[in-house]
Amino acid sequence: MPADALSSALLPAGLHDVLPSEAAHEAAAVERLLAEFAAQGYRRVDPPLVEFEENLLSGPGAAMSKQTFRLMDPHSQRMMAVRADITPQIARIATTRLKNEARPLRLCYAGQVLRVKGSQLRPERQFTQVGVELIGALEAEADAEVVLLAVQALTAIGVPHLSVDLCVPTMVSRICAGLGLGEDEIRQLRSALDRKDAAAVAAVGGPAGELLESLMSASGPADRAMQALAALPLPEGAEKDRRRLTDTLALLRTAMPDLTVTVDLVEHRGFEYQTGLSFTLFSRAAGELGQGGRYRAGAQGDDRGEPATGFTLYMDTLLRAVPAAKAPGRVYVPHGSGWETARRLRADGWVTVAGLAPVADAAAEAKRLQCGHWLDGGDVKPAG
Repeated sequence: MPADALSSALLPAGLHDVLPSEAAHEAAAVERLLAEFAAQGYRRVDPPLVEFEENLLSGPGAAMSKQTFRLMDPHSQRMMAVRADITPQIARIATTRLKNEARPLRLCYAGQVLRVKGSQLRPERQFTQVGVELIGALEAEADAEVVLLAVQALTAIGVPHLSVDLCVPTMVSRICAGLGLGEDEIRQLRSALDRKDAAAVAAVGGPAGELLESLMSASGPADRAMQALAALPLPEGAEKDRRRLTDTLALLRTAMPDLTVTVDLVEHRGFEYQTGLSFTLFSRAAGELGQGGRYRAGAQGDDRGEPATGFTLYMDTLLRAVPAAKAPGRVYVPHGSGWETARRLRADGWVTVAGLAPVADAAAEAKRLQCGHWLDGGDVKPAG
């Protein structure tokens, strides 16, 4: 390939062209996921790729500030931002344009996001997000609904060996505040817990060190983790987190007894704007598929906002776990065959590729155009 052609094909790190087979695979999976969401009452919305910076990065969107590209709008002379996450946009729509809709409000979406940098687990900077948001409901049943919907939708498109990891990102902070620790101490403990550094946690000493060590060691299979959590003397501020986790897990067990569920009692990373029970979806075939959890949908994203929960699936990772659907057969329709002839073939389930000029060998032309069959008169024949 000439040097100038190679140069024009080069893309920035974390960006790539999605070629035909991969694009078809993703489109089919997205369509099936959205159909599963719609079947449970979730209505699709489609927010814009770019918004004014102050809107996109307010409330829950503030957590994505460092991952967001900015640009100047030449029309309004105001700063704009390219979305790095769709959830804040759904929260904006719910609390503005749909503020008078009956609650709970069920919305779903699919779209591209762009981030400043990728991560070790996800080096891609542009990818498709698909997800749902359930806005205006405080009940544990709402938490259970979004978890179960995520599992059901992933199962429907063929993701194998699913598991759910539950966490409550606010629990550690509420325990520490309830035991009288200051903000600097809480930050240090949070960092140690993120590293799973038991020695650093133990060095804190006193009831906080002992309690947080117990939380860290209890994390694992849900039944064992919840048994350990039930025996711990939590401060009053953390009690509602324990109750919500207990209630939601009971609902999940009733609905899907065979679902693999783990609990991480100290997890926080990746849940910066979550305000309660949260979860991560995994598959042994591909690793992390998506995340979800509680947050506040409102102008400021604070306790005055509406209670909300939902999840986001990452299609770049998810597609590695989903078997591609068998593509329909492609048939080459020689030049001059007529539009109606090709229409009848499509009605029978074929993909038609029309010849735009006469050729000497229609079977060879079919093979050249990656068609497994060709039309010979009124008969469909293998291209050989």
